[in-house]
Amino acid sequence: MAIQLDGSTLTFEEIKQVVYHAEPVELSEAAWKKVEESRTAVERLMAEGKIMYGVNTGFGKFSDTPISEENVENLQLNLIRSHACATGKPFSDTVARTMVLLRANALAKGYSGIRKETLQLLIDCLNHGIHPVVPSQGSLGASGDLAPLAHLALVLIGEGEVMYKGNTLPAEKALQRAGLHSVRLQAKEGLALINGTQAMTSVGVIAYMEAQELADLADGVAALTLEGLQGIVDAFKPESHLVRPYPEQQQVASRILSYMQGSQLTTTQGEIRVQDAYSLRCIPQVHGAIQQVLHYVKEKLLIEINSATDNPLIFADSGNVISGGNFHGQPIAFAMDFLGIAVAEIASISERRIERLVNPQLNDLPAFLSPDPGLQSGLMITQYVAASLVSENKTLAHPSSVDSIPSSANQEDHVSMGTTAARHAYDIVQNSRRVLGIEAICAAQAADIRGKERLSPFSKRLHANIRSVVPVITEDRVFSKDIENIAQAMKKEQWLKQVLESEKISKN
Repeated sequence: MAIQLDGSTLTFEEIKQVVYHAEPVELSEAAWKKVEESRTAVERLMAEGKIMYGVNTGFGKFSDTPISEENVENLQLNLIRSHACATGKPFSDTVARTMVLLRANALAKGYSGIRKETLQLLIDCLNHGIHPVVPSQGSLGASGDLAPLAHLALVLIGEGEVMYKGNTLPAEKALQRAGLHSVRLQAKEGLALINGTQAMTSVGVIAYMEAQELADLADGVAALTLEGLQGIVDAFKPESHLVRPYPEQQQVASRILSYMQGSQLTTTQGEIRVQDAYSLRCIPQVHGAIQQVLHYVKEKLLIEINSATDNPLIFADSGNVISGGNFHGQPIAFAMDFLGIAVAEIASISERRIERLVNPQLNDLPAFLSPDPGLQSGLMITQYVAASLVSENKTLAHPSSVDSIPSSANQEDHVSMGTTAARHAYDIVQNSRRVLGIEAICAAQAADIRGKERLSPFSKRLHANIRSVVPVITEDRVFSKDIENIAQAMKKEQWLKQVLESEKISKN
């Protein structure tokens, strides 16, 4: 059964089903009714000669320039062509597919004045696997994601490029192969397609979902590291966390304590040392704070994916046409900057645990976990790589939302840079996954040296998952491949399920 869009109730689970599993979508009957009422209102108001921004006026600084009735359709065509000037590497198919879905959902709210046939074509493209090729750079994140969304809109008029069945094709050719037909945009429709926050929000949704999986996985990898370093369990006992009552901190401490249950490698205070370094002892405080940020980001994204971010908005019931600013991406810009900062800390504390695993001055393991220290360097340089990625994250985590450059002759004089923030957050997630992958490799090797049979039941499962993609290190090899293999494995749904499913009891 197809997932129904109504503009108000789309969930992350439904996005996953559509984006990753090609679940078909359709508009609900109530949504179609609102779409048609909105379109009827546009046509009635045009017939009455009402001045409406972007319908019978120019755009931006040209908002006071009237457009004659015979040029209304050309206005929309010119808008799409002129605004399709984004540059840089294209967004991934995953992000592009999410953009189509989120734009369709926003239009389904029924405040944009789009025709039924135009919106239906957008949905048909999604259901047939036709994804626009959208360059990733060029949005200011206010007046909507104009440039990226213009590349999406090109597809509906048979222009631009798309990905279809694994090939890059001209849009018109892909539409024909799928049995679809391009449309000629009418009044308001071009603006309805490009005035919104769906580029930044789509990148943000994918970045958030990957970040949440990474943060959950980080608890398990940290537990394996604790066993490899004979970590002290006392810091994870509930007493100290109850007196600083952050729920997320308490949950992380509880999870990690449960992961180490049954281990023969962990220690207690004073058994080997009195207390561990911060990167081990403070995992609940740091990982818990990261979970707090993820909760905030999820809340903002859920609001945004079910919002009308068009301009002007058409209110069919009252007949009002309101030129406002729902296209302004400030809420998402802040959320994406916050997401990037939080995920950068996943990598930052992970890199410090990597150092404790490989540095012979900080543990009693073979230097750099080498099978033959001196002759073979072992995992020495993997820490360099982690340090490099963490350093890069610090640059990427510089907030984009505090920047603004005026545009359209100062008519649009404050912008969010939300799409840049989202792109940076996404890049930080990719870097951090590789850092966590390096920690997993080092922790698994330490466990092999200590005796993997002495691991807790949870850590044995995680260790086996790591070893399914990264063999035990018996001699030096090209570790670049191991890092990429573990990073890719961490993105796979089945691999994650094997690890994270065992976390559900302790997470609930």
